[in-house]
Amino acid sequence: MIYQKNIAWDANYDVVVLGFGGAGATAARFAADHDAKVLLVDAAPEGHEGGNTRYSAQLIGTGNDFNELKKYYQKLTAPMELDEEMIDTYVDGMVHIPEYVSKYLGVKPNSAKEYAPDKSYAFREFPEFPGSKSYDFTTVTKHWFDASLWQILKKQVVKRQDKIDVLYSTPAEELIQDPETKKIYGVVIKRDGKLLKIQAKNGVVMTTGGFENNQRMIEDFIGAKRLAPLGTLYNKGDGLRMAQEVGADFWHLHNYESLGLLHGMAFAVPAGQRGRLMLGPQNEAVASGSSFVVGDDGTRYFNETEENRHGHIKNHGQWKVPLNQEHPYLIFDETKKHELDNDKIIGDYKPYTENVIKADTAAELADKIGVEPAVLSDTLNRFNQACQKQDDPEYRRDPATLRAFTGNTIYAVRLEQTMLNTQGGPRRNKNAEILDTRGKAIPNLYSAGELGGICANQYQGGNNLAECLIWGKIAGENAAKPKVAATTDAASGATMAEKHLTSDLKHETYETGENQYIGKSTKGMGDEIVVRVTVDEQKNLKNIEVLKQAESDDYGLKAIKTLPAKMVQENTVDVDAVSGASSSSRGLKDAVNDALSKIK
Repeated sequence: MIYQKNIAWDANYDVVVLGFGGAGATAARFAADHDAKVLLVDAAPEGHEGGNTRYSAQLIGTGNDFNELKKYYQKLTAPMELDEEMIDTYVDGMVHIPEYVSKYLGVKPNSAKEYAPDKSYAFREFPEFPGSKSYDFTTVTKHWFDASLWQILKKQVVKRQDKIDVLYSTPAEELIQDPETKKIYGVVIKRDGKLLKIQAKNGVVMTTGGFENNQRMIEDFIGAKRLAPLGTLYNKGDGLRMAQEVGADFWHLHNYESLGLLHGMAFAVPAGQRGRLMLGPQNEAVASGSSFVVGDDGTRYFNETEENRHGHIKNHGQWKVPLNQEHPYLIFDETKKHELDNDKIIGDYKPYTENVIKADTAAELADKIGVEPAVLSDTLNRFNQACQKQDDPEYRRDPATLRAFTGNTIYAVRLEQTMLNTQGGPRRNKNAEILDTRGKAIPNLYSAGELGGICANQYQGGNNLAECLIWGKIAGENAAKPKVAATTDAASGATMAEKHLTSDLKHETYETGENQYIGKSTKGMGDEIVVRVTVDEQKNLKNIEVLKQAESDDYGLKAIKTLPAKMVQENTVDVDAVSGASSSSRGLKDAVNDALSKIK
């Protein structure tokens, strides 16, 4: 939108932050700490904010030696090259992450090297690269995938709600820019179906994440047809579109990360649904034995047992995300089907159990999955020959993982390559300023996080969260610096009064009756879990009502729906967690225990 001097602002703030994930929460709190009045908006509804930070493993990339860590990062980026100042800012930030966590997040930093040395495969993802020994993860607890970092980042925003207004279900639509100076004056947001013009006196910080859920951008920038998102469903490329409209330069658009089964895959889900991340035992169950994966033409295209590095597999000296297949399938026999059916995660997962395809011959199966019968039959024969000879000449799969197909039945189930996050977007500099196509900073426009992230090629786990914290802080502080005098009314010349919107952050109250108690917990995957527990005179559990929750729609919601009745039936909080929903189960139990602790 073109800025005009007589524009009628619906509200005015010092700083507007677009996107309430890890980077946005960080930018907002640091802007507030520098005396800015901040508006923080997010497209997701309340309880589903958090971006990919919420769904991540909560691992923050860290290093103990600047020079060694810089070598490691440069090798990860090679053969691409990045601005030296950007690399130095990033690496220096990672070296100081433990201090950052202690000083700004108020918790003790934990070193994965110290408490989980057996997981060096994760914090040294590329051990053959120089400098890799300097890398570590910092975590705020000693658990992974527990949303703990996200909850702390959000709590820092809530603590500052006198300085930060938050709006959920409020996407940003376009930036307001002066066509001559290119300065950003504000942003148009959509609130309850109405477009509002919000003035940002000192800066706009874009932390809207990538384009994982924008199919057109996925096809245009990545060249992929089907990718199952593993994180938020609200990253739709809005930040890229808005940045492009104001003349931003782009970088790293091709780069994205995967994770999961095989080379970074999941059992296929309908478009618009989140894929299920499966690791460890589930990957071993799928990858080894009498099973293999075929691509669109019915042939194998990779070593199924090769460990992926965030979706990257070895490709002639580099680690690359393999070419996307539109309809890859896992092919397996009766023995493997029995193993998968009996896996506690896979065997209870509907996208697997409800989509297994059965046939009596490879040719019949080929017809059912849409490949040439002769090609699939040949692929099966070649695989069985490799098993018999204990030698896989095509992909050098470990002989110990090879087992020939037996029996008269053959099966297939559709797979899908996963998408953790995209890395590309508007180019930024060390000051978190978004640059135009000539390398000049667009005035008053900043970014942080995965919207135009720094990671350009091979990826080491923990890098993105480190980036959220490092550039979130830089962006928030720089955006907060005063850049204009007091705003005056165009007609009268009088100083304009501050005009803010009503924040969605609020203190909620819950009613209780006799023998009823309210319990709360933030130990789930989503937002706060609130329960109302009813007991009898002997303190036996009679009813558990979930009053507030925002767990994931699949297994997290299953825990929310089933565990309360189970607790009441067994008259104990100590019931088995729902498989695949350990964090949601833990959060619910913690909330019930919190309620019970209030019984006198």
